[in-house]
Amino acid sequence: MVRMLVVEDDELLLNTLKFDLEAEGFEIIPATSYKDGMAKAKNHIYDLVILDINLPDGDGFNLCKEIKSISDVPIVFLTARDLEEDEIRGFDLGADDYITKPFSLKLLKKRINAILKRVGLHSKLVNYDDGFLSVDFDTFKVSILDKEKNLTSTEFNLLKIFIESKGTILTRNFLLETLWDQNLKFVNDHALSVQINRLRSKIEDDNHKYIKTIYGVGYQWIGR
Repeated sequence: MVRMLVVEDDELLLNTLKFDLEAEGFEIIPATSYKDGMAKAKNHIYDLVILDINLPDGDGFNLCKEIKSISDVPIVFLTARDLEEDEIRGFDLGADDYITKPFSLKLLKKRINAILKRVGLHSKLVNYDDGFLSVDFDTFKVSILDKEKNLTSTEFNLLKIFIESKGTILTRNFLLETLWDQNLKFVNDHALSVQINRLRSKIEDDNHKYIKTIYGVGYQWIGR
């Protein structure tokens, strides 16, 4: 399911967006402030962010910049600020679209779907192969230099999460929650460290590093 973060301080509009987008099959995580939006951006992975600019405790442009510093997630500005210089600034910060209020919900959905289609989120995950490590997500086959490696289901799920989220810093809490959901069994903090160390031992060597530890935060996939 496609997960979106929607940062909007107008609670009536936020609830309307949540209701309509969830009816389209999207998972919507709402936030009503800069602080709330940034906290949720750090703790979860999103497929798209919808972002207001005039927030009660900060500027949506700065929030966009902060989110882009930790993730390459597509961002859509949804704002009453309709000046050309604001729109240009939004695109300069890396926004994928800039929509001004009032707006058409039908058109918003079309533009969201166009972005998701462009970044391939309606397609299955592409197999990974960098010449050293190869992963076939259809057959669950993992190989190093064409030599197959045996991974447990938890290790494979962990690898899949990392590759899906390359470049994004994943918190330990996020990994714990996601692994628990996928495996339908509890994974505690110590077990997570063990699983990551085991995965590293199976896919890395001195010249090929994939999982970077971000001390005090979590981990990041640094493969291609």
